Amino acid sequence: MEKAGFSSTILWVLKRDLLVAVRRRGDLAATLFFFVMVASLFPLGVGPEPQMLRTMAPGIVWVAALLASTLALNRLFASDYADGTLEQMLLSPEPLALLVIGKMLAHWLISGLPLVLISPLIALQFDQPTEAYGPMILSLLLGTPLLSLIGGIGAALTLGIRGSGVMATLLVLPLYVPVLIFGASAISTGASGMDISGQLSVLGALLLLGLATTPWAISIALRIAVE
Repeated sequence: MEKAGFSSTILWVLKRDLLVAVRRRGDLAATLFFFVMVASLFPLGVGPEPQMLRTMAPGIVWVAALLASTLALNRLFASDYADGTLEQMLLSPEPLALLVIGKMLAHWLISGLPLVLISPLIALQFDQPTEAYGPMILSLLLGTPLLSLIGGIGAALTLGIRGSGVMATLLVLPLYVPVLIFGASAISTGASGMDISGQLSVLGALLLLGLATTPWAISIALRIAVE
């Protein structure tokens, strides 16, 4: 298959999943609302002391993003599994990994990118210095796609199992820890005016590793689930 074929396959799946998401706008709204609410509840719980909130903000933003990304995991493959679309994908002459890449890209555009775009408002709420805005956006841009890829593995492994949403969340949360650590560290380090290239390099390396391995792992898990 030519490269153009690879691209057209990914774009076809991407377009299809985005059209489905447009019909389910409530899912996108729920993810954004959850992200904002989780981040907004922390000041109410720990108090309005500005210095404390500024110190806690990097961790809070990343925990909120991490939890919000798990909301759509149970719907990632469930509808395709229920209506038979997933079986057709398995029978397709196209490599299943390409179809998975398209679905994961769509998942990130729906549930990850909006969190990146709204994160400056959360930073403003926590009185973050302007130096923290760039690191926050960059760390989320590198980290949230990785959350989607890791979440895809959990969703595929628990597909067709009762209570799959909860099981997938419990399965992937420990795998999210490195992303959480380096993502929050990038924000706090950047807010102090220090170099964040180390944290961003680690996040970038993890993302490349995820792109190279998770589509194949998800493909294998999906084949097992259907069989």
